[in-house]
Amino acid sequence: MTTIFANVALLDSGWSDRVRLHISDGAIAAVESGCTSNSTDYVVGTIIPGIPNAHSHVFQRALNGHCEHRGPEGKDNFWTWRVQMYRLAGLIEPTDLAAIARQAYCEMVASGYTSVAEFHYLHRDKTKSGNLGAMYEAISSAASDAGIRLTYVPVLYEQAGFDRAELTSEQRRFAMSVEEYADHFRQANELASSTTTVGVGAHSLRAVSPGSLEELANLANIESCPIHIHIAEQLDEVENCLLHYGARPIEWLDKSFALNNLWCLVHATHISDTELETLADTDVVVCLCPSTEANLGDGIFPLRPWLERGGRIAVGSDSQITINPFEELRWLEYGQRLSSLSRNVASVDYKHVGRSLFSKSLQGGSTACGNKTGQLRPGEHADFLVLDDESSTLAGHSSDSILDALVFSGTDLPISHVMIDGEWRVKDYKHVIGYQVKKEFRQVAGRLWEQN
Repeated sequence: MTTIFANVALLDSGWSDRVRLHISDGAIAAVESGCTSNSTDYVVGTIIPGIPNAHSHVFQRALNGHCEHRGPEGKDNFWTWRVQMYRLAGLIEPTDLAAIARQAYCEMVASGYTSVAEFHYLHRDKTKSGNLGAMYEAISSAASDAGIRLTYVPVLYEQAGFDRAELTSEQRRFAMSVEEYADHFRQANELASSTTTVGVGAHSLRAVSPGSLEELANLANIESCPIHIHIAEQLDEVENCLLHYGARPIEWLDKSFALNNLWCLVHATHISDTELETLADTDVVVCLCPSTEANLGDGIFPLRPWLERGGRIAVGSDSQITINPFEELRWLEYGQRLSSLSRNVASVDYKHVGRSLFSKSLQGGSTACGNKTGQLRPGEHADFLVLDDESSTLAGHSSDSILDALVFSGTDLPISHVMIDGEWRVKDYKHVIGYQVKKEFRQVAGRLWEQN
């Protein structure tokens, strides 16, 4: 049994002073408030829950900064970005993926993410196309090394568009039949550690047939696990869905399936008012990835109407253009301010925007990741962040505004320690394996871009 004494902690009941957490077998065994520290306690300043990262394409960490030049057509968008992404994806082998993922996962932990939903479609080993396990093993081992709690979401990707076109040569590494998918899902579950959850993923409506999506939905319902899908990210997707299915993407999905809290809809950027109204009654989680959506020029999700209707949200690092949950929340709010010409848009549940966004992302992210995270209370995982009370970022702030400071200061994060599953993964601002991982990543990234 380990005991940690915090001057202040954000418990599920709210902010509390002089808190002792009893940690046993990776979980919070008991919580005491209003107590005094003793000689056996590990004494810290402020503790808050770790944040779930509900959408990650970890291999894209090696893509950062390589798509920021104008193409020959003079106008760049998601589809031109995708060409460069495919080029990199085609070079990555399992050992490369492990090195890239370790770097990204260590960065996630150091920035405050304590769990991650890995939306994984880079399935096939480059040299052994029949091997679906090597890339998963690379993801799993990297997560274990970094200490991050993993929700592995294998992704079905079977066609190149709504017209059922065959996959391009660049997309064939993503390909999997529904039968192969079911086998891979079962094997991943058998290999999963105590810190791994396995979910179900469909890349998008354009990449999966209606019949296959129905099989995935049935699998998620049987297993009671999360099901994730990209949806309504691009206007082109909306137009093609209307052309082939006679409905907008979210409209079609809502009419075709009994949507519930197992579903995580990623982006949902181009959602109509009618779709928003009906979707809010389904208890789905919408995962927003503001830094990636901004980088790709996707558009802005209508956050305020969604929150006012009780809609649930999570955030994700997606393309890894930013690995910082507080920056994602800042981008989320600032996009709304720019589009609405107003301030403090997300202050729906709480007066303070930082607290409102933080709480929403904890609740929705925990559901999307399918694990018990996001609350400091007995029985929950011992996953939390320790804030440095001496940091200039927090100077002058009380518990009322401390989350506002974290989200809106835009300076270095004052996260001195991170515990996941009862073990310290970050100490004194540094991930415990960060130096070793960085060196390996630099070698792999350098070699990949020499080949590209």
